[in-house]
Amino acid sequence: MYKTPAETAAFFEAFAPLVAGLTERDIVICPPFVDLPAAVSAAAGTRIEIGGQDMHWAKEGAYTGEVSAAMLIGAGCKWVIIGHSERRQYFGETDETANKKVLAALEAGLNPILCIGELLEEREAGKTEQVLLAQLKGGLAGMTPEQVAKVTIAYEPVWAIGTGKTATPPMAQDAHRYIRSMVARQHGFAPASGMRILYGGSVKPDNIKGLMEQPDIDGALVGGASLDPAGFASIVNY
Repeated sequence: MYKTPAETAAFFEAFAPLVAGLTERDIVICPPFVDLPAAVSAAAGTRIEIGGQDMHWAKEGAYTGEVSAAMLIGAGCKWVIIGHSERRQYFGETDETANKKVLAALEAGLNPILCIGELLEEREAGKTEQVLLAQLKGGLAGMTPEQVAKVTIAYEPVWAIGTGKTATPPMAQDAHRYIRSMVARQHGFAPASGMRILYGGSVKPDNIKGLMEQPDIDGALVGGASLDPAGFASIVNY
């Protein structure tokens, strides 16, 4: 929850030129809902795509304060984040509601980014894989292999978000490898091998290279470090 529409436009004015030469990677920015028009306008003519931070699974209805997939698409979005740890922690998001949202996003033609990850107490109790498997099963329930292949997974170790703590590259790789293997077991090798799995958890300019050197880490879900145009550009340009 950062930046007004004017601040969003200023961000893009500074950020876009710094990543203009990149062609071999995808850049997606997901601002607050009220900033979407400013972001879409500012990103026009660039390779930067825009997404929403959340959505509702219903196409319309008496859900005051919510937005639908069609509304996001109408605003110019191609992506949407679903099940972010903060939505789970503060607003009651569950694996079941995340699953409904992913299915609705796919049906509407949005690219969903499904977030999963364990709490500190769960990691310390040795339950990381158990938690990740439950969230994967719940979030991807009822999907065909073709649908699963269109989902991007973001692994967020909740204990590493905004704390300054970061999973070491080998720790992150272990989790990513496990996620990919479980997707393969449940939905087939093809969607698992082609699926993009992002790492999210205090990603910064000084740790992006080590993370991206890991074989099962396909990208980053960047939080606080994305607020500064130059710092975020250095991550994108690592």
